[in-house]
Amino acid sequence: MYEKLVSYAAKQLELDASEITPDSTFESLGIDSLDIVEMIMDLEAELGVELDMENQNITTFRELADFIDSKIN
Repeated sequence: MYEKLVSYAAKQLELDASEITPDSTFESLGIDSLDIVEMIMDLEAELGVELDMENQNITTFRELADFIDSKIN
């Protein structure tokens, strides 16, 4: 899932994939809350799963990947 998130961020958010690490925070990469909402919506559609992000304190790519993995497995 982590690789999928990096690929998405590189393509959709026009980020350099080599600059993204598992511990990169969204803030440090200039990813705002709207970008995160769009990413989650796209992933929900692609994976066919609902990712309820309310009350989640997710700030890094690793945390998001782990959260999504927990919902699809």
